[in-house]
Amino acid sequence: MDLLEKGAAEIIRVSDLRERLEDSLKTGRPLRVKAGFDPTAPDLHLGHTVLMRKLRHFQQLGHQVIFLVGDFTSLIGDPTGRNVTRKPLTREQIDANAETYKAQVFKILDPEKTEVRYNSEWLSKLGYEGTIRLASHFTVSQMIERDEFHKRFKAEQPISLHEFLYPLMQAYDSVALEADVELGGTDQRFNLGAGRELQRGYGQKPQIVLMTPILEGLDGVQKMSKSLGNAIGINEPAPEMYGKLMSINDELMWKYWVFLTDLRQSEVDALKAEVIAGKLHPMEAKKRLARTITAGFHGEAAAVAADENWARMFQQKEAAEDLEEVAIGYADLVGPSGAPGSLQVRLPKLLVQLGLAASGAEASRKIAEGAVKLDGETASNALIPLASLPARIVVRLGKRAKVANIS
Repeated sequence: MDLLEKGAAEIIRVSDLRERLEDSLKTGRPLRVKAGFDPTAPDLHLGHTVLMRKLRHFQQLGHQVIFLVGDFTSLIGDPTGRNVTRKPLTREQIDANAETYKAQVFKILDPEKTEVRYNSEWLSKLGYEGTIRLASHFTVSQMIERDEFHKRFKAEQPISLHEFLYPLMQAYDSVALEADVELGGTDQRFNLGAGRELQRGYGQKPQIVLMTPILEGLDGVQKMSKSLGNAIGINEPAPEMYGKLMSINDELMWKYWVFLTDLRQSEVDALKAEVIAGKLHPMEAKKRLARTITAGFHGEAAAVAADENWARMFQQKEAAEDLEEVAIGYADLVGPSGAPGSLQVRLPKLLVQLGLAASGAEASRKIAEGAVKLDGETASNALIPLASLPARIVVRLGKRAKVANIS
């Protein structure tokens, strides 16, 4: 219960979950735990992984988890959180997106212990008669009571009839899979509750609902979403993922520790207490977070490299703010001969132009000693390809440094 309740906003009901877990221990029958994901975009982001990580917690405890791909419900589009009707996707778009989901989900879940299902298996077979019988379990007033529909109805905004079908279809998923537990965000309350009600109508024991809070994106305000430009995709390169995580505010950092890592709540609380007591700098706590999450998707080596790369860039940026800048022309650094693509910058000449070395001989000697750094990287050659040299670069010789603006 400690593990399963971590990060949960609400469980309907906690006593039922405890009872069903106890029954599972007695009978040896694992609980069937589902979470659905509509493939409305080709890539998953960290917001999606909140539910996946909770699925993994059930998986670690020996229960059967079901990663449900909503390839059929995507044809309707979930109206949750929408004040306008979604534009339906084509079957080709859905199938293409679903393929990418399968490849991404196993970065968190154990592929050997995960049941991957598509709700087109049963929803596409319902037909008109089955859909009518399904709809008979709900009333129009129940649908209008739903927050999104109620607001749109009051504002005289259109509600398409097919949108009423979405919660029915999601509810039928739970019936078809005989789910013991369904996971979802707090914005899914209506849909998750519909599943409990429909299971009763089909003579099944109603599923336990475990809801997690909505994870804010990089802006710390709105729900993480690719369309809002505040998301971190789980397929993004390690340096990009790490850099985005380092950009979040300190308050959001603690939410990310809870929902995007496997640390126990007590461990997160202890880490936060260290920061509050001044024993740990918030920046270091954030760097640990970024390394932990990045390592989970890209491996430890890639996370360490991203950490070092970010630190180097950040330190160079900080250092450059207080350094003297010197304007230098390319003509002062390269010779007149050679094809344009093969022009090389003479590093000793650059050092002399910046006033970091008194002569070319001294500069060459310092380069050979490894005392010269370009944007934090030790320069090992006296000649540098012109194409690889940025227009603005921090050049450091020992303790002295300047910024070269090359044009």
